[in-house]
Amino acid sequence: MSNYIQLHSKHFDFKKFVLSCLQEDVGDGDHTSLSTIPSQHKGKMQLLVKEDGILAGVEAALQIFKIIDKTIKVKLLLKDGTRVKKGDVAFLVEGKTQSLLTAERLVLNVMQRMSGIATKTAHLQILCSGTKAKVIDTRKTTPGFRFFEKWAVVIGGGANHRYGLFDMILIKDNHVDFAGGIIQAIDAANAYLKSKRKKLKIEVETRTIEDVKKVLKHGGVHRIMLDNYTPAQTKRAVQLINGRVEVESSGGITEKNIAKYAQAGVDFISIGALTHHIKSLDLSLKALK
Repeated sequence: MSNYIQLHSKHFDFKKFVLSCLQEDVGDGDHTSLSTIPSQHKGKMQLLVKEDGILAGVEAALQIFKIIDKTIKVKLLLKDGTRVKKGDVAFLVEGKTQSLLTAERLVLNVMQRMSGIATKTAHLQILCSGTKAKVIDTRKTTPGFRFFEKWAVVIGGGANHRYGLFDMILIKDNHVDFAGGIIQAIDAANAYLKSKRKKLKIEVETRTIEDVKKVLKHGGVHRIMLDNYTPAQTKRAVQLINGRVEVESSGGITEKNIAKYAQAGVDFISIGALTHHIKSLDLSLKALK
């Protein structure tokens, strides 16, 4: 089982997800396969890559096949994170044909989206080459599918921000405004962690250089987010921070300007588009006669 699955098993029930997807897709039966394929018929299929990119979701596919039918056998030819080209075959799978056809669309839906995200992440991370900047994701994920989308970011060479609202404190503009100010929000967050005896990192979003100065003077955070800063403003903020805390750039960052933000010296660049604005990679599961 993948290390990523084990790491997040307490946050995500893989089997429950698969069963829910089957209920949505199969309902009371895959009547096309049931009516056209004998129950004991054995078949073999290949996962065919139809577009260049980064392959992701192979380990997920293994788990899906195992949950649907333990007798299915998979021969892996390519691993997650492999740079693939049109015509490559990722794996061969064989078993009861009805089971293979039932699993087909779920496996493809997961792998195509994961591969699209991994491909986009790898592209953006390459644009940051020569810097220390790490491309990270956000919570702008598809409801119910976050586990796979964040996993794909890691496969593509990026990193996860927080997984959810429970594993890090991120004080954003709305929190600051509702709390009465950036210092009040920081103090409240630290007091809360102390009272709950929790050890979570605290990050605060800043909107201006003046906000950065206030946070540096006050302390109490592990990371400062520079939200919607220009590359020049980002460079100035990084110089002010001078390594005292981690620095993250966010907002308005695209493949056209990401290199400038990376060169400004930030530690992280968060991009919501990694998971909410990507194109799935074209893959297919084809029968082998």
